[in-house]
Amino acid sequence: MTAAARRIDVHQHVVPPFYRDLLTKAGLTEAGGRALPAWSAESALEAMDLLGTETAFVSVSTPGTAFLDSPAEAADVASRLNDHSAALSAQHPGRFGYFATLPMPDVAASATEAVRALDQLGADGVTLLANNQGVYLGADGQDALWRALDERSAVVFVHPAELPAPAVDGIPPFAADFLLDTTRAAYLLVRNGIVRTYPNIRFILSHAGGFVPYASHRMAISLAGDIGRSPLDTLDDFRSFYFDTALSSSPAALPTLLAFARPGHVLFGSDWPFAPVPAGQYFAQGLETGVPPELLHAVNRANAETLFPRLGGTPAPTPRVQLRQTARRAAARLLFKLVQPGTG
Repeated sequence: MTAAARRIDVHQHVVPPFYRDLLTKAGLTEAGGRALPAWSAESALEAMDLLGTETAFVSVSTPGTAFLDSPAEAADVASRLNDHSAALSAQHPGRFGYFATLPMPDVAASATEAVRALDQLGADGVTLLANNQGVYLGADGQDALWRALDERSAVVFVHPAELPAPAVDGIPPFAADFLLDTTRAAYLLVRNGIVRTYPNIRFILSHAGGFVPYASHRMAISLAGDIGRSPLDTLDDFRSFYFDTALSSSPAALPTLLAFARPGHVLFGSDWPFAPVPAGQYFAQGLETGVPPELLHAVNRANAETLFPRLGGTPAPTPRVQLRQTARRAAARLLFKLVQPGTG
C-alpha cells in the first residue's frame, strides 16, 4: 500500500479527551467489547499515511451520547463533540471531514443539532447508531429528524451499537452483534418506508451492511409476507444503501458485497482506531488483491467523491438503469399480486 491510493475513508473514529473522560466517569472503558483506544489528530494522520488515506470522515462510535440519562446533557455533549470535529476539520483542511453526533433517542433535539451541524458547522453528514437505548432507526416517531435530513440531502452514517440484550460470554459485541444491529436498523428503514418516504437521504451502512447483502433475498421474502410488497421493490430499497468496507473486504465477504451493492455504492472504510493499523492493512490488502484496478479506484476514492462533491467529484445523475427497471418492477408487482391475492 502506498500514499498513491489517495483513499477516502468514510469510517474512522474520533475519541476526544473530554469524551473519554465522560465515558470513564460513567464506568465505560470499552466499546463493543474493545478497550477505548488512544486517539489524537497526530496519530490519526500517521495511520492515514500508512493506509494511503488522503481524507477521513471521522465520527463518534458507540455509545455516542446514549449512555447519558439526562437529555439536556446528551444534547450538550453532542454539541461539544461536533464543535470539536468541526475544529479538527478546519485545522487540517483536506485531511478530515466529519459526521455529526446526534443525541438520539431524543428526536427533537437530534433534529435541532442536525440542522446546526449541517447548516452552520459544515458537517459532511450525521452519525446515527443503529439503536439508541433499545430504540432502532426506522421506529415510529422519528419523522421530524428524517424530514430535516431529507430537506438537506444529508448523508447518514449508520453505525452499530451493542444489542439491547445481554452479551453472550465469549462473544465480544463487535465480532457478531454489531453486524446484526446494523441489519436490524436497515430492515426497519426498509420495512417502514423510510428510504422511500425520504429519498434524498443517503444512508451508509457500516461494515458492508452487516448481514444485509448476504440475507437480502431472505429478508425481501419475509417482508413480502409481512407487508405485501414485491420482493423486487424491497431488494431495490436494500440496494439503495451505501456500504463501507471496514473489516469486510475479505475473500469471503467482499464478493457478496460487490455482487449486491449498486455500482458506486461501495466506499472505503478502516474503523481506525478501534481497528488497529495492522487490521486496516489486512483488509485494505484484500481490496488491492481482489478487485480490478478501475473498481479499486472507485471504492478507494471515486465513489466517495461522487457522494461528497466538495472533494472534487460531481453528484451522480439519476442512473439510467432505474428507467430501464421501471417496467421490470411493474411486471414483478403484477406477478406478485397474482400469486399473492389481496396484497398491495
